[in-house]
Amino acid sequence: MQNRLSIIIPCLNESEVIGGFLESLQPLRQSGHEVILVDGGSTDATVQIAEPLVDQLLNSLPSRSGQMNIGAAAAAGTILWFLHADTELPIGVSDAIVSGVVSGSIWGRFDVRFSGQHPLLQVVAFMMNLRSRITGIATGDQGIFVRRDVFDDVGGFPRIPLMEDVVLSKRLKRVGKPLCLRLKIVTSSRRWEAYGILRIILLMWKLRIAFALGVSPKRLSQWYL
Repeated sequence: MQNRLSIIIPCLNESEVIGGFLESLQPLRQSGHEVILVDGGSTDATVQIAEPLVDQLLNSLPSRSGQMNIGAAAAAGTILWFLHADTELPIGVSDAIVSGVVSGSIWGRFDVRFSGQHPLLQVVAFMMNLRSRITGIATGDQGIFVRRDVFDDVGGFPRIPLMEDVVLSKRLKRVGKPLCLRLKIVTSSRRWEAYGILRIILLMWKLRIAFALGVSPKRLSQWYL
């Protein structure tokens, strides 16, 4: 299949959400795209739930960047699409990716909104989308997609415990500008609501500033929730 998507999902103990998410991807499988789940050693029912709903179920040590690289190495598609297990997709997302790549884009991401209704979450999503559009840096929540050959050429995700999406974006920006699709995918607000929205906003700014100043991702991961 020309312009086949390989949808790569790093996962760890997501039994509460993985079934519904993978069910939403079945129409894409039926149309010829591929779903790969890379489990990082789940101790709940994630693997059992996921196994009949994916094309490949791979095992890995728990490392988001490592899991995504393993999925990419096993992928058969010409376009890699990295998604979190707690994502909700609107109609037309796969067509938007394929159309963008056919038109000449080599990588890109979607705008995002949160599942929760708190007004602060709407502000956070707006600022995430705006910052990404200005800087060309995408986060994992935004559903990064990239041509397989380009991903391989830049070396894939760096083997670091945090900020792997930022580093990949910087690598890809050297090759071409991202396609910033305004179609919005939905990311779960459960972590934000559990730990406090303002607390996470401050933490994210702290992490980004520290990373820009040269603090190692290994040390940053010790600060992460």
